[in-house]
Amino acid sequence: ENSAIISSKDEKKSISLIKTAEGRINFLRDHKIKEENANYIFEGLYTSVLEILHSIVTRDGYKVSNHICLGYYLRDKIKKEELFRIFDELRYKRNSIMYYGKEMDFETAKYAIEKSEMLIKELTEIYK
Repeated sequence: ENSAIISSKDEKKSISLIKTAEGRINFLRDHKIKEENANYIFEGLYTSVLEILHSIVTRDGYKVSNHICLGYYLRDKIKKEELFRIFDELRYKRNSIMYYGKEMDFETAKYAIEKSEMLIKELTEIYK
């Protein structure tokens, strides 16, 4: 099964994904990061990272079917090795929450939020 295939460029979908990510990010920034909500804020920011990445690949004329391949696109096509490493670390943390029920402690969650915010900023620049 191909997890990254060449597709038609879809500017409308790309713009829609960016708008959705921006809306979620703005909503999350309205909330003070506390111990009881830090994991949820991280998950929301990670979802926005995914939307921005999907927006980039859609605009570039690709269709990617999983998070790992989104990371490889970032590393191999966009040539951003450092951003790939950060994304992969965040992907691992999100999967630990999502698939194994392992909540992050507060300090780790704050670190993941900080890295997510930085990644969002960098990906937004790439999108432009």
